[in-house]
Amino acid sequence: MTARFAAVLGTPIAHSLSPVLHRTAYAELGLTGWSYRAIECDEAGLAGFLAGLDGDWAGLSLTMPLKRVALDLADSVSDLAAGVGGANTLVLSGGRVHADNTDVHGVVTALREAGLAEPKSVLVLGGGATAASVLAALAELGLPAVTLAVRDPGRADPTRRVGERFGLDVRVLRLEEALTTVLDGGLVVSTLPGRAADPHAEAIARTGAALFDVVYAPWPTALARAVERAGGTVTGGFGMLLHQAVRQIELMTGRRDVPVAALRAAGERELARRARNGG
Repeated sequence: MTARFAAVLGTPIAHSLSPVLHRTAYAELGLTGWSYRAIECDEAGLAGFLAGLDGDWAGLSLTMPLKRVALDLADSVSDLAAGVGGANTLVLSGGRVHADNTDVHGVVTALREAGLAEPKSVLVLGGGATAASVLAALAELGLPAVTLAVRDPGRADPTRRVGERFGLDVRVLRLEEALTTVLDGGLVVSTLPGRAADPHAEAIARTGAALFDVVYAPWPTALARAVERAGGTVTGGFGMLLHQAVRQIELMTGRRDVPVAALRAAGERELARRARNGG
């Protein structure tokens, strides 16, 4: 195949694991000449960046803060990305830009792999773009209702509406109030960035729920350790990252034989290397 370019955009972006995953796929699939890199880009710069791309570009992966602004810059938008209100993928073809969302697929597949796809109840921490994708994923898994825990319920309306758009009954609570909930047989999904959930680790562990924490590095988080000590099942964000990348690669390359095991191994090796080096 002819040389093609792809990249992950966002800010900050140097930490992204996406280049390792996509480059591994290209090597395994024999896509010689394909390249993938990380590029620092904020919301103000995305339109100009897109305007400067030529026909050799196959697609872009998007992280924060670009997922919402991307919808306004695309020529077409998938129903899923429109419903969620954010795109983490731009597919470039024939001079047109198509926006899509593979985060939902990543969440669904990660929860199924962890045996957490049928919880009795779900408490989602956070109300941003990732939380919106989580709500869509929970609806795809057949959950009828979810509780959304946020610091400021007044700012959670856009995310609540996403859940309702996908057929979920969404209850919004203040974070402190939600953490007194008992979730025996339930699931807590933390979409809080970095170490933002750490101060609440013991309170979350006391809910009795399993945990899906979207953070993948550094791992384990204080939250994950607390839930494990309490006897709860824990899964981190690497599975979500892996499977959303697999779907992205399929969309950008047109291949349906992406070697998931090879990508998983490459990603785990890189995370272990970073942990050894303190990064």
